[in-house]
Amino acid sequence: MNVIYPLAVPKGRRLCCEVCEAPAERVCAACTVTYYCGVVHQKADWDSIHEKICQLLIPLRTSMPFYNSEEERQHGLQQLQQRQKYLIEFCYTVAQKYLFEGKHEDAVPAALHSLRFRVNLYGLSSVELVPAYLLLAEASLGLGRINQAEEYLFQAQWTVLKSTDCSHATHSLLHRNLGLLYIAKKNYKEARYHLANDIYFASCAFGTKDIRTSGGYFHLANIFYDLKKLDLADTLYTKVSEIWDAYLNNHYQVLSQTHTQQMDLLGKLFENDTGLDEAQEAEAIRILTSILKIRESTADKAPQKTIFVLKILVMLYYLMMNSSKAQEYGMRALNLAKEQQLDVHEQSTIQELLSLVSTEDHPIT
Repeated sequence: MNVIYPLAVPKGRRLCCEVCEAPAERVCAACTVTYYCGVVHQKADWDSIHEKICQLLIPLRTSMPFYNSEEERQHGLQQLQQRQKYLIEFCYTVAQKYLFEGKHEDAVPAALHSLRFRVNLYGLSSVELVPAYLLLAEASLGLGRINQAEEYLFQAQWTVLKSTDCSHATHSLLHRNLGLLYIAKKNYKEARYHLANDIYFASCAFGTKDIRTSGGYFHLANIFYDLKKLDLADTLYTKVSEIWDAYLNNHYQVLSQTHTQQMDLLGKLFENDTGLDEAQEAEAIRILTSILKIRESTADKAPQKTIFVLKILVMLYYLMMNSSKAQEYGMRALNLAKEQQLDVHEQSTIQELLSLVSTEDHPIT
């Protein structure tokens, strides 16, 4: 972490903390454009996002240079906007990844950065602010701060209501977070209503069998599971598993057929890839391991369902180039298949997966 120096603030100028907007007393020594109320919030910001974007903030928070022509000035403004758009998405993805990993405290500074860049680029009333409000609401829920989460969700709802051009994807995210709020309040009736709307809008935006729609099914399944409506929960968990299986199997089949045959111009094998960003990979891990835990609790009743999820996790980690985790889940699937004396075809399918993984020399992440 960089050293932070006490500020000598010019008279009449008010500098605010990056995390809480209280009067600032310190500045980051590396970029000299980011301020904090003290060491605690500086460290929180550094650990969350600042270390990753420290130097990128300098051109955004310093005066623009003098340009010789209007054309040069417009080009400079366009570059500035592109930097802001990049940081909006980067900070958003980082915050999302923290949330899927259960690191709610770490998600807050990254989400705040995404929100501020959105305000700077789009203005205070733009619907572009909604995704950042929803991140902050979800982080607040994870930290048990329900009232704060409600405030962020109110801002998001109000912004959506005022907007005449709000996408189905944004409506989906809003309803999903409202569903999570009502789950936290144990109001399952309202939660089901909002998650049903989440699924509807996500289906309109992406289709009913898209991984981005699966989150709504997953949270709805969790509600039914908590209410002991196990048949409904089982149906939805199966649907979520099938969506991820279809998505990953598509990538897996292409790579398993070409990975050992095709070479790029440098003579290196093409890298495996999930087609997901880091946040989506973290979401996949969270959803699938949660379903696996539930499946394993009833493995004696339906071992095939447990093995199905294990095989999906093998594909996921294989595509993430984590052969160690892929082998771990593959061996668990094979051992369960043998214990339950499942048919030879099922066991040979798992053996094929393990053989493919064992031939790879992936770096373990």
